[in-house]
Amino acid sequence: MIKIRNFKEIPYDELEALNLEAKSDVQNHVDDDTLREKYLRYLHDERQLKAVTVCFSDLEGRFHMLDYDKKFLERSYNALTFDGSSIHGFSQQRESDLCLSIDWGSFRWLPSDIFGPGKVMVFGLVQDVNGNPYAGDTRSLLKHYSNALSKSGYEAQIAFEVEGFLFKGCDAEQNFQADHGFDYVSDGGYFHTLPNSPLKLFIDHFAEAQRALGFENEKDHPEVAPSQFELNYRCTEGLVACDQVQLYKLLARQIAAMSGLTASFLPKPMMKVNGSGMHANFSVLHEGKNLMFDAQGEGHFSPFGWNVVDKLLYHARDFCLIANSSVNSYRRLDPNFEAPNSIRVSTNDRTAIIRLPKGNERTSRFELRSVAPDANPYLLVYTMLRLAMEDYPAIRPEQRSDESNKLPGNIYDAIADFENSKTMRNLLGPAIFDKFLDLKKLVANRSPKDLGTRIKRGEIVFHHEIVNQSLWTDF
Repeated sequence: MIKIRNFKEIPYDELEALNLEAKSDVQNHVDDDTLREKYLRYLHDERQLKAVTVCFSDLEGRFHMLDYDKKFLERSYNALTFDGSSIHGFSQQRESDLCLSIDWGSFRWLPSDIFGPGKVMVFGLVQDVNGNPYAGDTRSLLKHYSNALSKSGYEAQIAFEVEGFLFKGCDAEQNFQADHGFDYVSDGGYFHTLPNSPLKLFIDHFAEAQRALGFENEKDHPEVAPSQFELNYRCTEGLVACDQVQLYKLLARQIAAMSGLTASFLPKPMMKVNGSGMHANFSVLHEGKNLMFDAQGEGHFSPFGWNVVDKLLYHARDFCLIANSSVNSYRRLDPNFEAPNSIRVSTNDRTAIIRLPKGNERTSRFELRSVAPDANPYLLVYTMLRLAMEDYPAIRPEQRSDESNKLPGNIYDAIADFENSKTMRNLLGPAIFDKFLDLKKLVANRSPKDLGTRIKRGEIVFHHEIVNQSLWTDF
């Protein structure tokens, strides 16, 4: 039979080399004009490509993708438009036209067995019709702030540890019924999952694809709860780290769907077992030197590092809504299941929201453990970075181990703390602050204030990563 389609399919080892080179260009601060010229030339010369997937995230962190014909994108990359009113929490109909500017440093080659042959991907920056950064685009916000810090020699280094669950059936979240719940694919735990079980086969395929996309894998394993997984990878520059969170969840969902399963990043989809977190490992470099390390400092942590930790502890309730942005995420913050709700720092107690892992001049960092996997990573890192690098209040050193201060126990209290925070309003600006607050109030108003011991259907199907347009009239 004559092969009528001849679109590009690249072996995984070649994909890894290409994507690591692209990632290196960003880390070496190759300028945008050079990258644009490089990738436009590649698109023009490569005849086996058919489409470019341009992706972006909305204010709550939900991922969106549009496929543009390769030849069209070559001609019109600086004039890409879309209907912002179709994105929940973006424009209203009277101001619906929005534009996408290509962030060429995010260019990635895709595994064809997952995305289909002949496709590459880039992240977009959302703009209004006048070419100004759109107020709801937190990726643009983080990119511009990171670029400003870079001019002074500063750079955030971040590694996320993203946990999730693998459940039986496609679209298990959209079809959730409270009287049944979810079905595990594996009852094995941390060290007891067999090599060829559905969970381990999923993790193996996931790890291969993640490696091919240049994540620089470190380890992968089932987690403590049944059917729970976590794949760890190397720290990287803050914006790249956030992009990798979005790709991580996209890969997991697609690979699961290919086997008739659902990868879920609900923080607490099952009661009586551990929930899922997205621990953020954070350090700041200046001219390549890790500012968190001090061989003579307390815990080998520097005065700069301690000051950052103290500021985050001081504002922990203020930005809790950013780190835990859904009704379901407050079920996870239960210390009986190793979840952090105590506003303090510790080297080994996992109920503390900040942990100081043992480190050296290269690896010294802190770990913010109170982040849910459905948080908007761009908004979170932007908030952490602003608090770290600017002059905001901090707790006193003697308060670092105070066990009396707790995070909010439900989204209503978190909304109140966020709404009353002058720091958050100043840090985010009124446009993002007010829009995000309004979205979270909509979420809260559709769930009972007392969560109870049974997961409700509404908190699942109206979750921001699950809800679709057909449900908006009920939202």
